Amino acid sequence: MKWRGTRQSDNVEDRRGLSGGKVAVGGGVIGIIILLLNVFGGETGQTVGNVLQQMQGGQQQTEAAAPLSKEEEEMGNFVKSVLAKTEDTWSKIFTENGMTYEKPKLVLFKGSVQTACGGASSASGPFYCPGDQKVYMDLEFFEELKTKFGAKGGDFAIAYVIAHEIGHHIQTLLGTSEKMREEQQGKSEAEANKLSVALELQADFYAGVWAHDNQQYIEAGDIEEALSAANAVGDDAIQSKMSGEVVPDSFTHGSSEQRMYWFKKGFSSGDIKQGTTFEEIR
Repeated sequence: MKWRGTRQSDNVEDRRGLSGGKVAVGGGVIGIIILLLNVFGGETGQTVGNVLQQMQGGQQQTEAAAPLSKEEEEMGNFVKSVLAKTEDTWSKIFTENGMTYEKPKLVLFKGSVQTACGGASSASGPFYCPGDQKVYMDLEFFEELKTKFGAKGGDFAIAYVIAHEIGHHIQTLLGTSEKMREEQQGKSEAEANKLSVALELQADFYAGVWAHDNQQYIEAGDIEEALSAANAVGDDAIQSKMSGEVVPDSFTHGSSEQRMYWFKKGFSSGDIKQGTTFEEIR
């Protein structure tokens, strides 16, 4: 992705160099299972982080503050550039539709973090907290995405995940998330899960819309990186990796095919009105 020399957002909080005190250990079987269960944590990653901490009880360690390496600083600059591009895209789209875009914050952290939605560990995967309208990311997740999930990796895979989480912010601003939670009340688990899937697929669609608006920065192979990431974190791919059994009624994020389809639809159309996942998922 072409990003050097472009505007960087002022809305990134880089907490990676801070001493985090106690950090839940996310390694081993438990950490991998939790990570698989909640990759791209949507708006609920913090809950899984709390579960991980409870499951591991006292298995905590203290991590001292350390200066960022040049590679970490470079990655931070990349994230700031991607966030700036989401700000430009959604500010334009909101203005075109007679609305004002409220820019979210993006928090980079290592190990664990406290949010308005509760505590979370890196095992939660990237997630959006509507309580403080912030996206939380431990960038080590992307190494997990590549080594454990089989994604290609690459900078545009990271950009896709950021754009997906910003998609959840868009849903918060438009009232979509609140409406979905209201509709989930009184539904069976399977029906409630369908609504959750629709929300996640719409966030993938919004990520595609963002990519459509930033084609001048896209290089050969970038879209393939995004699709590889979407494919790797489909519910069916995760369930198959975990247990060898796929249970569609338990999906909460969508299948690999669905996630790739909706990203591609957003990318090809660039039209937010075509993100009709709730109509099509029922």
